Amino acid sequence: MAGPHEVVREASTSSDPLSVDAMLAQVRDPSVGGIALFVGVVRDHDHGDAVTSLDYTAHPTATAALRTCAEQTAAAYDVTAIAVAHRTGHLEVGDLAVVVAVGAAHRQAALEACRHLIDTLKEQVPIWKEQALVDGTSEWVGLGDEPGA
Repeated sequence: MAGPHEVVREASTSSDPLSVDAMLAQVRDPSVGGIALFVGVVRDHDHGDAVTSLDYTAHPTATAALRTCAEQTAAAYDVTAIAVAHRTGHLEVGDLAVVVAVGAAHRQAALEACRHLIDTLKEQVPIWKEQALVDGTSEWVGLGDEPGA
């Protein structure tokens, strides 16, 4: 079995739009029988408040933390390939915020690893979002609720 460094094909943050097709291509492999995808999309509400847009701010260590989460997931699950990308900067409702793709020989491992990775990165990767609300106010959501906190 490949080590976690070889399994993690991509772990990135970028202000460029994300592509599900590009992430899917990263985890396609002749030995893969199941691919699990998670696609996080900017929605128009959060906890009852109407959201118009949001801005993601990433700490300089965010990409390294994302890679660490992916490598830990690769080491914990019987998977062949992992690709994960998180968007930064300004996003509108409907934009892709995060894409996680996991390929494995069997669907159960792919699904479990995909869920583990999205849950872990949301807890551990220092990326915050500032949501613009329809009433003209904004709120911070994420680790410590504000950048640097």
